[in-house]
This record gives sequence, structure tokens and C-alpha cells, in this order.
Amino acid sequence: MREYTYNVILEHDPEIDEYAALVPALPGCWSQGRTLQEALSNVREAIIGFLETLQAHGEPVPVEDRVERVKVAVV
Repeated sequence: MREYTYNVILEHDPEIDEYAALVPALPGCWSQGRTLQEALSNVREAIIGFLETLQAHGEPVPVEDRVERVKVAVV
């Protein structure tokens, strides 16, 4: 068994009071939840399913590139 680590972007939608969890390294892999914890739990399951599907089809599992945060100020 191999472990993978992916960055997840969490976006809150105040209109429906839910969180979306997006995995940029795995295009099309995302989930949602009513709380941050639920969204993270759900996206973990989505990532596992995504990776299992890739493996079942003999496709390579993407390894995430280095991610950097950039801070800017705008006046």
C-alpha cells in the first residue's frame, strides 16, 4: 500500500452554508459537506475512489507538484 498526499481547496458557499472540497492535482475530484470536517471526510473518500479507478484502468496516479502560497497586497 502506498500513501499519497494531496492539497485540498475548501470553499464555503454562504448561500447554502456548505463547503466544497476540490483536489487540483486530480481534475474532476471533489466533494462537499455541511461542515469543514464533513467536507474533508467526504473528499478523502472521493480521492480513494478516484485513485482506485485510475489503477483499475492502468492509468498512472498523479503525484502532486510543489504548491506555494503567494501573499500579495493591492492598494
